[in-house]
Amino acid sequence: MSTSTKLKQGIREHKGQFSLHVLLVFATGLTIGSERAVVPVLGRDVLGVESLFVIGSFVVSFGVVKSILNLYAGKWGEEYGRKPVLVLGWATALPLPIILIFAPSWAWISVGNILLGINQALTWSMAINAKIDLASPSERGLAVGIDEAFGYSGVAVGAWVTGLIAGQWNLRPEPFYFLAVVVVLAFLISVFLIKETVQYAHAEADDDHHDANLPFNEVLKRATYGDKTLFAAAQAGHIENFVDTLFWIAVPLYLTSQGLGIAAVGVVVGVHSAMYFLQIGTGGLADRIGRRPPVIWGMFLAGAGVLGMVLVESYLPWAVLAAASGLGMALLYPNLMTVPSDAAHPTWRSAGMGVYRMWRDSGYAVGAVLIGLSMQFVNIEAAFYMTAILMFISGAIVYVWMEETHPNFGTHEPPAPATDSPTPTVTDD
Repeated sequence: MSTSTKLKQGIREHKGQFSLHVLLVFATGLTIGSERAVVPVLGRDVLGVESLFVIGSFVVSFGVVKSILNLYAGKWGEEYGRKPVLVLGWATALPLPIILIFAPSWAWISVGNILLGINQALTWSMAINAKIDLASPSERGLAVGIDEAFGYSGVAVGAWVTGLIAGQWNLRPEPFYFLAVVVVLAFLISVFLIKETVQYAHAEADDDHHDANLPFNEVLKRATYGDKTLFAAAQAGHIENFVDTLFWIAVPLYLTSQGLGIAAVGVVVGVHSAMYFLQIGTGGLADRIGRRPPVIWGMFLAGAGVLGMVLVESYLPWAVLAAASGLGMALLYPNLMTVPSDAAHPTWRSAGMGVYRMWRDSGYAVGAVLIGLSMQFVNIEAAFYMTAILMFISGAIVYVWMEETHPNFGTHEPPAPATDSPTPTVTDD
């Protein structure tokens, strides 16, 4: 540990590697964004899928895989380092454009989304952990905000570009040529330019602290239900991904059913995701005022934006309300993720983040099922009402139960480890 303590953290000190990780998380966003506006319409208009629930099923496969891999990505990032997990994540995305171009049926799209889920879990998990490794503790909110801002800007650009390409040419194969270029370049950058960062987390750690080196099962329990604040964050993360799922499944189908063209749909979906770029400011804001206020404001604003979309009937109001919902997500998204980052000891921070991200991204699967059932058995507007109501309820839980975790403002104290089981020790490799 004596040599590792000489390592210095800070975004300026590591601007080269930090910038490369920003570029890679932008590519991660481009990858998922390339499906946002095109794939649901592709299923309906090209592959002949009539069931709205079946169309939503491809997000279920994505959400289940991504949530499970998020959990293990954090664990593997502690055990093997950030870079090997990152490279593996981009390797799994290499077949995705081929599948989307040649898929003869909707089942193939669901298989492709399994690969997408693996890619998103491994690459985005390592992108955020690497940035937290490199940043100083006082820059943690800014680092998370930058990560999420550029990641979701990538989602917006991907949705906009592929919607534009599809409107100019066809729903496939042309939009997925763009995706192929993104995936190949990101894979090459990960292999040849990225350096390992886990040693900075080791340098930050104090192994004599009572919270150091918790076993994985203890981290899983604490971050799920053993700590009221972390539970409030996990359930909020789970529910807020219903909004993301809604914009992936229901919004393109709803807007096209109202007569909006696919290029304009790409703009509305892209505007929502583009607002996530404001996370570059909202993460830094939480470094100054605390995590809790932006999370609460964001939950209610995002829910209100979703609710408003079914109460208006034209392009500009849809875009404005999509932007309002995106602003709410920008307020809550990075700061919910910073809560477990604040609360975790550096020796298990990656694993703790993995637990939070597991519960958060399982919201894709649960949200896709509930949204799909609402569309199939009630109507498409019911999916919007359900999502908004759940956001309001979840925001109320955050208001009541979540304590502040910012080290300068917080009152949150993690529960002490059980006294009847000794804290395991870990030796340096």
